[in-house]
Amino acid sequence: MKVVLLKDVSGVGKRGEIVNVAEGYGRNFLIPRGIAQEATEGRIKEIAQNRQAKATKEERMEAEARKLAARIKGLSVRVEARAGEGGKLFGSVGNKDVAQALAAQAGIKLDKKKIELKETVKALGSYSALARLHPGVQAEFTVEVVNSNA
Repeated sequence: MKVVLLKDVSGVGKRGEIVNVAEGYGRNFLIPRGIAQEATEGRIKEIAQNRQAKATKEERMEAEARKLAARIKGLSVRVEARAGEGGKLFGSVGNKDVAQALAAQAGIKLDKKKIELKETVKALGSYSALARLHPGVQAEFTVEVVNSNA
């Protein structure tokens, strides 16, 4: 019996797969518990359309991420922070500060979780940062920390 799995089933398959199972297992266990549906012709076409739509959406998102990466790559963002003697900051500059500076200076809105600073920023100077936009798409840019008191 062919069924479409609605949930992951260990030893059988993953969600969305069409698998062959024993007649009794399908009719008496999988279907009544809502784990699977019988694989009709219409259901198989629907799954194929959903996969196609998902693939198209994924391609579009990756293309948008690549465009954004091209804009970010090599960009230099200035972050103002209060500093004391010798250029040491009161506190530190984090992902949130960098995300706000990117939005204000370049008009690029990024989630702070997508920004990765290579090292902890606790002094004035220039630092390297990485924006992870999509799996396999990332852009490196520079963060300049300047004294806001000056």
